[in-house]
Amino acid sequence: MFLTFIESLRAAGLPVSVTEYLALMGAMKQGVANYNIDDFYFLSRATLVKDERHLDRFDRVFGTVFKGIEHVSEDLAADIPEDWLKKLAEKLLSPEEKAQIEALGGFEKLMETLKQRLAEQKGRHQGGNKWIGTAGTSPFGAHGYNPEGVRIGQGESRHRRAVKVWDKREFKDLDGDVELGTRTMKVALRRLRRFARQGAATELDMHGTIHATASNAGSLEIRMVPERHNAVKVLLLLDIGGSMDDHVRASEELFSAVRSEFKHFEHFYFHNCVYERVWKENRRRAASSLDTFELLRTYGRDYKLVFVGDATMSPYEIIQAGGSVEHFNAEAGRVWMERLLAHFRSAAWLNPAPEAHWRYTQSVNLMRDLVGGRMYPLTLSGLDDMTRELSH
Repeated sequence: MFLTFIESLRAAGLPVSVTEYLALMGAMKQGVANYNIDDFYFLSRATLVKDERHLDRFDRVFGTVFKGIEHVSEDLAADIPEDWLKKLAEKLLSPEEKAQIEALGGFEKLMETLKQRLAEQKGRHQGGNKWIGTAGTSPFGAHGYNPEGVRIGQGESRHRRAVKVWDKREFKDLDGDVELGTRTMKVALRRLRRFARQGAATELDMHGTIHATASNAGSLEIRMVPERHNAVKVLLLLDIGGSMDDHVRASEELFSAVRSEFKHFEHFYFHNCVYERVWKENRRRAASSLDTFELLRTYGRDYKLVFVGDATMSPYEIIQAGGSVEHFNAEAGRVWMERLLAHFRSAAWLNPAPEAHWRYTQSVNLMRDLVGGRMYPLTLSGLDDMTRELSH
């Protein structure tokens, strides 16, 4: 199997030599990986990959060659891998079966029923359509399906149907140093730039110097002017986590482009819809969040406000107090959106989801109406249309 692994890596374009292979075998002989597939993954990556550009290809080859292997104990005990159990729990229903499953009928009804079943349930359940468990069609639990439910104990979204998520959410900050494949995104954003000269006179004013020298009978007279810089201010509010995990690369490219193009630039994160708090760092969002009222007081009306998100969520998150997927929000999301849009003179929403899909998602249509139709796809033409709108 190890030879197959090495050959697959070389076929994928990784420069793996006999030296790296012998280093891996030596480490295995010393028991570094200790019969654990995760340990072997990190060991083989450290010994066989010499350039971080090859990490993605290494992961793909590793996943193909060692697919299905989780853990092998020293005595070769027949423990069932956890991933096998998870795959067993993945309830895959036909479209006809999904159509037969009914929602409970509204946010309040859903929360009330969850409270009752938490009080009544005495044990673990798998399958079925009522109790809190896995792999069924109940509105409560994980790895199942219901058109409207509460997700409990599942690592990531599958059907994007949860009204609430009963887990601690961990999100990552967007990488501001992503190298763009092309400069076209930056070029599209340059329509927003408006240059001005402010501050100390530090640059030579060539035309002013020539004119002053000529007016002074040829005696040199140096004229200086302040540095020319982009005076436009941009405030970026970025949806993070959940369904936005599918659009991380596009969001990072946009984030990197905006940060490099605008001197006056600030950003904050939110999840699905803006509520009473936003935050700067996802790792420390509980400690570093900012009250949204404070954001309105801090950033003036002259900032260009740009939301970035797929607007894909439960409609309750926009129209219902308490509808947030993560916490109890005292005021509906649309109330906070209206406050932000009333404060900033120029605002728009960039949506990384394909525009052809927007009309099929109720929350996207709600959010599009809230921003007055100023929702644009996160494409080059969408960026161009957005910058035209914000330049007015």
